[in-house]
Amino acid sequence: MKLEGIRVIDLSQFLPGPHLTMMMADHGAEVIKVENAGEGEPTRHIGPRKAGQTIYFRNTQRGKQSLRLNLKSGEGREILLRLAESADVLVESFRPGVMARLGLDRDTVRARAPRLVYCSISAFGQEGPLSGRPAHDLSIQAQAGVTAFSTGADGKPVIPAMPAADMLGSSMALTGILMALLRRERTGRGDTLDISMFDGVISWCVGTTGPVFAEGRSPHPPDERTMGGAAFYQVYETKDGRYITLGGSELKFARNLLNALEREDLIELCGPPYGARQQPVKDFLADTFRTRTQARWIEWFQDKDVCFGPVRHLHEAFAEPFLEERGMLLRDEAGAEHIGIPIKFQEEPGRVNFHAPGHGEHTEAILSGLGYDGAGIAALRDKGVI
Repeated sequence: MKLEGIRVIDLSQFLPGPHLTMMMADHGAEVIKVENAGEGEPTRHIGPRKAGQTIYFRNTQRGKQSLRLNLKSGEGREILLRLAESADVLVESFRPGVMARLGLDRDTVRARAPRLVYCSISAFGQEGPLSGRPAHDLSIQAQAGVTAFSTGADGKPVIPAMPAADMLGSSMALTGILMALLRRERTGRGDTLDISMFDGVISWCVGTTGPVFAEGRSPHPPDERTMGGAAFYQVYETKDGRYITLGGSELKFARNLLNALEREDLIELCGPPYGARQQPVKDFLADTFRTRTQARWIEWFQDKDVCFGPVRHLHEAFAEPFLEERGMLLRDEAGAEHIGIPIKFQEEPGRVNFHAPGHGEHTEAILSGLGYDGAGIAALRDKGVI
């Protein structure tokens, strides 16, 4: 597999860091998750459980080893530094300043391990006026201006259903780490990465900053193509109280659908500008889609060249056969479900190790690999270091 021979130290928690290190494990990396000596990774205790573990933990920690370690002790810091000397990547997601207080800041660690890629993931970056502010996904999206895009019927912002800031932090960090490893092949030197989830959200605004950069104003969702202004980028209710979506505002799709519905007269209204001009089209489509159930519309659209999709509940989406065909729904030997690997290679594809480690499950084996003998390991355990 692509990342065989790469050792990763995972000091991160919750979602962005654990998700990216799990993806590295799926493609062959050895990932050592360092957990505190208390309750360990918080997601061990969040959400529904199955087969003795939470689904959240299993969805972010499979294929890793677990090292239970007290980093506040001198011996614990030394273990981490020795581990870094043998590693290729370190990922941490503490609030900026915490690693320095532990004596494990990037300069200290890379002095011992100059080939290491040291990746820090935080809400707002390692420096700047917001760097010390605590924040999770919702507050980061709100600060970046994108929560205001999604409003309810009352016009007020609603909580985003997907953790875009978290997942962007994961994907940006993974991309940066792989870039740094590629550079190391040429230079022999590691690097440090400062990944801000806020920066990631801002970088995704490529299609929504037109009004900001051109006119000095924020987007007005009812007038924007992908926020509700376009009749062909819209959610419509069906006869049975379910919903379908049209997801392509190109005129060719409008022609295809409106010709099939014998309303060619509305085609000319489907181009820009968006908003009030397209209201007659929206009204017609809203009335039309309420005449049949969602299931009937799914059947009707099968031979139509139109960007269309039914609004599924999540359990319905995972029941779709093509998820298993694509390898995005996997089952282990016990029949438990797992999310598959989204990065697919023809040569050396990823391979899932379904096992998610117990808290500290691999501590003794990892320390033995670093040269600690049985007596030394026992002494560390007596001191509460491990």
